[in-house]
Amino acid sequence: MRSKITLKELAKLLNVSVSTVSKSLNGSPEISENTVKRVKEVAELHNYSPNLTAVNLKRKSTGNIAVIVPNISNTFFAKVLGGIENKARKNGYQLITYISNESLAVEKQIMDLISNGLADGVLVSVSVETQTTKNYDHIYRFTEYEIPVVLFDRINIDMALDKVGVDDMQSIFNAVQYLKSRGLSKIGLVCSIGDLGLAQARINGYKAAMSDQNNVLKEEFLIVSNDSDVLKNRLNQLLDNHKMEAFVTLDYLSTLLTSRLVQEKSLNIPKDIKIIGYVNEDFAPFLWPSISYIDQHPLKIGEIATQLLIERMKKPQPKEAEEKVLKTEIIHLDSTHL
Repeated sequence: MRSKITLKELAKLLNVSVSTVSKSLNGSPEISENTVKRVKEVAELHNYSPNLTAVNLKRKSTGNIAVIVPNISNTFFAKVLGGIENKARKNGYQLITYISNESLAVEKQIMDLISNGLADGVLVSVSVETQTTKNYDHIYRFTEYEIPVVLFDRINIDMALDKVGVDDMQSIFNAVQYLKSRGLSKIGLVCSIGDLGLAQARINGYKAAMSDQNNVLKEEFLIVSNDSDVLKNRLNQLLDNHKMEAFVTLDYLSTLLTSRLVQEKSLNIPKDIKIIGYVNEDFAPFLWPSISYIDQHPLKIGEIATQLLIERMKKPQPKEAEEKVLKTEIIHLDSTHL
């Protein structure tokens, strides 16, 4: 493979100094327009590109942003990564992506690796184990290293760090209120991610919406378990014992499971039971029936989190932590048609 032409070789070809070539490529006003034009034409002709490692060493930066996602089974994180990559590339940064697989130990190993100077900043959505154990020392340590950290999506954590996500409690509160506004009262909740802080916020939103002067919260309407078999058995019992009118489902698994079990009972969606869930926008329209879902704007989360991190990297002076909360939107498909 032919090696890329270097700055020194370009200077030799043009019969000018390396400094002149460098300043021309960077648009320095010290160099005449004719020289700048000539240098750029020859550089383009020979497909010259700067050595990023050398450039970053000069800037005392790596040019890298590290991203830690808890899993890749959830297409939501793929969308967030798309937003992160778009914003990072536009600002001249490269991504190093890691997967914690919901493990605190793996997350710690990744953070230790990054702390050795691999990246200028970190975007992280913490693992389930990190949240359940409330062990955040490895994340706080980065403030000592003066490496900026921005949390995204899983932001229901008591940490004084920058955060970007959605108002999970309000999202489900709004969904339940919408269903109630359509005259429905027997509204259940199904969740398979109860260990996560965002799930607790969503459950609290449900409870707040269902506990008003006209309704008494029925605990049997809440089905929360990390075990899919337990979810299935409890949901079957609920459907057998109550004439349910609607469900809010708090994650992808619970959404698909609820839709299937309702139809196995020969109940019609949306005529008999309506559903609002968390489903990827790319898949929701192709389910049968299509499922109305809460749009969390994952691309925007990725872009905003990255922009905030870049600002922190460029201006590292101490500032109060920012929390940017996006409003969600209910996208109505077949499962909520009247």
